[in-house]
Amino acid sequence: MKLYTNNDRFMVWQVKQLLDEHNIPCFIKNEFASGAMGELSPLDCQPEVWLNDGSWQQRAELLIDQMETQTSVEWECSACGETNGGNFEVCWQCGQETHIDQ
Repeated sequence: MKLYTNNDRFMVWQVKQLLDEHNIPCFIKNEFASGAMGELSPLDCQPEVWLNDGSWQQRAELLIDQMETQTSVEWECSACGETNGGNFEVCWQCGQETHIDQ
């Protein structure tokens, strides 16, 4: 069952890694299909994360939603005051680690 798709292969691999960390069986489809674009429809070339078992769908979607929410929330470094994207765990300016509750 198809769960997630994105033009950005990095995002697809990030979702796959997240699911793997939570022992949710999944695989990537169309990982290398972008080379066939033109011969195939662009929609058939997008990398996708598929679940091996549909019973994991609700749990997997919740994890993906949490990941997307977390990466969209910016935070301010307590050491240098720099604003960082939510996907950074350390300040890109000074290297100070953030805390989830910031």
